[in-house]
Amino acid sequence: MRSMQRTPRGPAGPLRHFSDPDLLRDVSLVCLAGGIVGVSFGAIAVAGGLPVWVPVVMSLVVYAGSAQFSAVGVMLAGGGPVAAAATGLLLNTRTAAFSLAVAPVIGEGRLARLVGAHLVTDETVAFALAQQGADRRRAAFWLSGVALFATWNAGVLAGALAGTALGDTARFGLDAAFPAVLVALVLPTLRENPAVRRAALPGAALALVATPYVPAGVPVLLALAGLFLHGRRRTA
Repeated sequence: MRSMQRTPRGPAGPLRHFSDPDLLRDVSLVCLAGGIVGVSFGAIAVAGGLPVWVPVVMSLVVYAGSAQFSAVGVMLAGGGPVAAAATGLLLNTRTAAFSLAVAPVIGEGRLARLVGAHLVTDETVAFALAQQGADRRRAAFWLSGVALFATWNAGVLAGALAGTALGDTARFGLDAAFPAVLVALVLPTLRENPAVRRAALPGAALALVATPYVPAGVPVLLALAGLFLHGRRRTA
């Protein structure tokens, strides 16, 4: 136990958590959900008339599920590439706050920060922040980040190649997979950290109220208002 507590910072520390059965199980479940939703995205894009390479390249370069769905929706509705890119950028602004939360977890090297920034998603941030200890958080971020990137892109490719063969993917209820996984990931933190609850609950309430009236993805951005409300309480 003494040697574990004194594990040096750096690759040797997080590596010992990569074989943790609980962490591997949780990452596997998230990857399963991610792969399924990726299949849905690829199939929707190609069934709507886009060539196979568009969702595949977008998933490799953009790698942001909600932004990709929204951008493709804009293009399939007749919007141009500028409108599609603007929509994706707007929805991805939430990752700026996520990046601040996990910056110490990613690492200090330039390459680590460059690659890590590309892997910042709702799921990897939730995974990392739900862990106890710096080494375990770093292991959770990188393990979930790399695994999700691989399964998401594999799913998108499979869905794009399947094209219209899957039919109407909405009937499978795949849109509920990621929210369910995220709720399971953040529940322990919400139970144990009152400060997180004070920020999360007003943001969640605002997002729920706004959902019927704004485009998909915008409620997530509005939920960030909970951070400002929490900050004002602390400074009051």
